Amino acid sequence: MSDNLRSEAIGQRPEGCSDKPAAHCARTHRFGSTRNQLVMCALLLATSGCEWFTDFKRQPHVVTWESWRSDSLGVRGSPQGSVPIDGTEMPAWLVSYSPAIATIDSMAGIVNPVPVTEASLIAGRKHFQINCAVCHGDNADGLGAQIRFGFPAISLQIAAAKARTDGYIFGMIRNGRGLMPPYNRIEERDRWDVVNYLRALQGRVTDVPFERGPVALPGVTGDKVPGPSTLGPTRAIPHRPTAPEGTARPGGGGGAGQ
Repeated sequence: MSDNLRSEAIGQRPEGCSDKPAAHCARTHRFGSTRNQLVMCALLLATSGCEWFTDFKRQPHVVTWESWRSDSLGVRGSPQGSVPIDGTEMPAWLVSYSPAIATIDSMAGIVNPVPVTEASLIAGRKHFQINCAVCHGDNADGLGAQIRFGFPAISLQIAAAKARTDGYIFGMIRNGRGLMPPYNRIEERDRWDVVNYLRALQGRVTDVPFERGPVALPGVTGDKVPGPSTLGPTRAIPHRPTAPEGTARPGGGGGAGQ
């Protein structure tokens, strides 16, 4: 019990009320106590909806397939085996992801739909350095970092590799075979950029400038790594862009060797 209430209980005037009637002091004190209680209740109600520990379950975030800006692209690609709204170059229901020789050979006739441009070679170089150079080397000569650990040199500069069609290389990236795992994580459109860049390394592209070797030091991001996904279940995919007339493609319109 507070000192004022104790004083009131024993018939004494609360502190600060010596010059005022006792009844007035009692009413004022009771009103003050009620007001304080109301304020405390209001504060409790206002803070009852707050959670101090949410385990990061509720916070600003981007959900699957959501674009966080009007000019942004999707945040991740389609799941493996799914078919975009306007089709795909080689869906899983048509050709499986088996690393069998016959399966990859069946994709040899796919036409490379991406023209060789400086932008395509820049994108292809990024993917090649991230996924391919460790085994095939910066120049596709097989002198990658893996030879230090006992792996054989896997050169793509030999005549047999140069004679492969663009579609066959696309299929190898898609399915993998032998020591090479599948690199289907490289999106379909970007896979053709890798094919174009490999053709440049093989000396089959002479009219478009390109660079060799690492794009930047390890850990550097920004424009030194591939950009965001262009795939999504409700997003049109430019997997068959119309090539400008006269634009060169490695191996011609039907892929290399066709």
